[in-house]
Amino acid sequence: MTGMEVGLISVALILILIYSGMYVPIALGLVSFFSVWYLRGSVEPSIYVLTLGATTGLEDYIYGVIPLFVLMGMFVSQCDLGKDIYEVANFTLRKVKGGLGVATVAANTVFAAVTGVSIASASVFAKVSVPEMLRFGYTRRFAVGVVAGSSVLGMLIPPSVMLIVYAIITEISVADMFKAGILPGLVLAAAYVVAIVVMAIFFPKYIGGQDERSKAFAESQGNLSGREIAAKVAPFVALILLVLGGIYGGLFTPTEAGAVGALGAMVIAMLKRKLSRPVLWNILKETGRICASLLLLIVAAMMYSRMLAISGLPVELGNLIIDADLGLLGVLTLYVLMIVLMGTVLDTTSIILIMVPLFLPVIEPFDVNMIWFGIVTIVAAEIGLLTPPLGISCFVIKSTLSDPSISLGDIFAGAFPFAVIMLLVLILLIAFPWLTLALL
Repeated sequence: MTGMEVGLISVALILILIYSGMYVPIALGLVSFFSVWYLRGSVEPSIYVLTLGATTGLEDYIYGVIPLFVLMGMFVSQCDLGKDIYEVANFTLRKVKGGLGVATVAANTVFAAVTGVSIASASVFAKVSVPEMLRFGYTRRFAVGVVAGSSVLGMLIPPSVMLIVYAIITEISVADMFKAGILPGLVLAAAYVVAIVVMAIFFPKYIGGQDERSKAFAESQGNLSGREIAAKVAPFVALILLVLGGIYGGLFTPTEAGAVGALGAMVIAMLKRKLSRPVLWNILKETGRICASLLLLIVAAMMYSRMLAISGLPVELGNLIIDADLGLLGVLTLYVLMIVLMGTVLDTTSIILIMVPLFLPVIEPFDVNMIWFGIVTIVAAEIGLLTPPLGISCFVIKSTLSDPSISLGDIFAGAFPFAVIMLLVLILLIAFPWLTLALL
């Protein structure tokens, strides 16, 4: 078989193994190992590729940013900052149609700026927002849908772990990726808000929470004084200024900012008396679990990327696409469709680590900005967080809620309008690249 044939078969095998339930890094690693063995006719090159991925590949200082930002997100989740910012947003937006939905999006937008992990947002706001919206008369599907939809903001608004992963594998600046994620993240949040208000006006039965009893109940809930609002918002502002201000102001590298942010979040948790010794141990264990899975995935993806290079598949695929004269728009359409399809069974990290090495040689002849391409990739992959059968955010919400009346089908149905909105925003970002590059 030719190298291209081996490459194509390897990609098909990886997808078959993943669909059959094999752990993604194992599928990537096994297929890459045996493909290199076949292509080189000896096991030594395969062992060398594995060794490179597991040692040299992770020696770069920048990889320290992943556990540090994950640790910061875990501390932030523990000290109820999500609940605090939700209460402030709810109080501020209580008179807006669909106000609790808008408040959830607003709170998630702020929360995303200090966590960077969508799963954390989905878990926190499933516990905080959904019971409140149900109590105020909102429908089940809307309540879980708005939490699922807005939770993906954590993948786009910096400091996002996905922005870091993309920056590492494409060897571009993490700080530039952070800057590029701000405006698209705000555009997506604004699109959600507009959609919620429009649905509340034209489809009030779908939203719920609009009758006079619900409005009176909302008005009767406790008012927040200026001092209380300041006390709840201050920790968020301090962390955002510390982390993002430090990066953009040139005070810290992204890795140093992650360390400073984790320390700041830990101090906040201690001041709020949310950090006992057992809690700290659980946070460290969960951080280790998340980081181990991410780093194992990166090692396997490095093997996969080197296997593709040896097979020559990316170059041949690029030549085929160029000969087909699809143009940049045609290539992007094909790329986005493949990512959205893969999003039905894979998590965002896996999609990025599989698709980006495959398509980089294809996209480079078009001389596109790789930062813009990264944002397009991440938004496309995020849609998969809301689509069945995997839909990680939807599964997290289901596992977090203790309400048996809310089925997984309700969550997917509620998330569907927000997945459509994400697709429309993705088209907007492709059509107007300056939305991504304006802050660079």
